[in-house]
Amino acid sequence: MEIAGEGRLRLPMTKGLPVIIQGGMGVAVSGWQLARAVSSEGQLGVVSGTALDAVLARRLQRGDPGGHVRRALAAFPVPGVAERIVDRYFVPDGTPAGVRLGTKPMHKMQQSRHVEDLLVASNFVEVYLAKEGHGNPVGINYLEKVQIPTLPSLYGAMLAGVDYVLMGAGIPRAIPGILDRLSVGLAVELKIDVKGATDEDDPYTRFDPGEFTDGVLPPVERPAFLAIVSSHILATMLAKKVEARVDGFVVEAPTAGGHNAPPRGRGQLTEDGEPLYGERDVPDLEVIRQLGLPFWLAGSYAEPERVAEARELGAAGVQVGTAFAFCEESGFEGSVKRTVLDLSSRGEARVFTDPVASPTGFPFKVAQLDNTIATDEAYRARPRTCDLGYLRTAYRRDDGSIGWRCASEPVEDFVAKGGAEKETVGRKCLCNALLANIGLGQTQRDGYVEARLVTSGDDIAGVARFLPPGAETYRAVDVLNYLLPDRARPGPSEPNLER
Repeated sequence: MEIAGEGRLRLPMTKGLPVIIQGGMGVAVSGWQLARAVSSEGQLGVVSGTALDAVLARRLQRGDPGGHVRRALAAFPVPGVAERIVDRYFVPDGTPAGVRLGTKPMHKMQQSRHVEDLLVASNFVEVYLAKEGHGNPVGINYLEKVQIPTLPSLYGAMLAGVDYVLMGAGIPRAIPGILDRLSVGLAVELKIDVKGATDEDDPYTRFDPGEFTDGVLPPVERPAFLAIVSSHILATMLAKKVEARVDGFVVEAPTAGGHNAPPRGRGQLTEDGEPLYGERDVPDLEVIRQLGLPFWLAGSYAEPERVAEARELGAAGVQVGTAFAFCEESGFEGSVKRTVLDLSSRGEARVFTDPVASPTGFPFKVAQLDNTIATDEAYRARPRTCDLGYLRTAYRRDDGSIGWRCASEPVEDFVAKGGAEKETVGRKCLCNALLANIGLGQTQRDGYVEARLVTSGDDIAGVARFLPPGAETYRAVDVLNYLLPDRARPGPSEPNLER
């Protein structure tokens, strides 16, 4: 096997840490445009790594406006991959809105070469575009619960030179070691959560960089790994009981957007039906500080005084998501951002922490917006289907093979696969809804057009504060100027590439 340069490990972070980490939100809400805007200003821009293979395929089918996807694919270092993807998905004039988009295969334990191509290339593309035009670090965010795409996705991001990998929504104990091995071109495996698996089963997904590159390995570096945690207990376990290096933590409170950690109590709900968090859910920051690793605080920290407070507590800074989610550079469709900013300016924007919306079982923060499946009417109108499958769970069939089920699929299908009917109540198809949020929603075969479901943190109530006087929109730089009024501005960089 030929290795084009040695795999290199970055030194642990000791200086130059960002004060602001822009959160990795939704499906391509934290897209390359937003991450590049934040990183260009000297803070850490982060792209969302969720469902990027579907995002890439659909962007190409929509005609790749601006040619950005094809420009990045042209730089992909493994011969033949880009050409195969463009040939299969690119529609020169773009598939019109309302016309069904072509589908891609759902993930399985052993991926086809086509699916591996899509996963590696799509993560490469998102990071590559986020790093264009500046020399500052860029991160990528993954969900531990979305396990099957993880290995090829990590490798694709590393091929593009990603500087940080962030992961939450689970216990990512295997990821630091996987990053170590990928950085030197070694094959990796990840144990998948399979309900009912026995000691005789082989519940692993695998990826071999040497096989993927036909033995000619481009040089890659090991990115820093930040675990997203909600408790000092998990942080301590990851820092002390994982052999490979964890480089730091994002400590996330329940007010942060997206998936939240379940309460550590007995599953009690508030009068409004939201999960009830208590003292047991408050992490001991002194314990985390004594671990000796950098950490950032997340969840309602988008105020300059709260940034200062976090740093006084020993944090390197804060992670901020919602404040960036509705700026010009975010991936949300313009109509979503206009609606939210209007509601916020009138004091009417709010979220509901839905204990059952997500098929994962994690509480999920949902903006209460009309014409989204947050409303009962829109939820009931959607025919239940599972055709993307990112949040499916694996289970062992009676014959020893692995099956897949999703609590948001048709109820009779879920029950036939051994699921309990009560687990389907209120479950929503996040996969399709989150793609609809960014203008890449599917038109199903029966004509149903997938509706949105907007996720956000509690800070949605006040995002209108970032609007400059007289303006109807704001930019990522406005958020940074608000949070860090005395920050040093970066020097000139290459011209910004238009979206």
